[in-house]
Amino acid sequence: MIPAAVPSVTQKVVKIISKVKSIQPSRLRISSNLSKEFGLDTVDLVRIIWELEKSFQIEIPDEVPLHTVGQLVEYVSSQTQKTR
Repeated sequence: MIPAAVPSVTQKVVKIISKVKSIQPSRLRISSNLSKEFGLDTVDLVRIIWELEKSFQIEIPDEVPLHTVGQLVEYVSSQTQKTR
């Protein structure tokens, strides 16, 4: 479940995804499966994860399942709340 108090995290994550893969932000929903709906491959996901790590100053381990926009937002928000 995505915390309601993280709209800025959601907006940043969507902005990064849309920038890396040239997807209109309005097409990205929390439930969007990035591989199935938008054809992202492993390289695309690695680029998105790298941008998220850089932008939020966090580390995302390889074993974290990140297939949907919601999973990305949830993980990033959980990590950024730890640093506050």
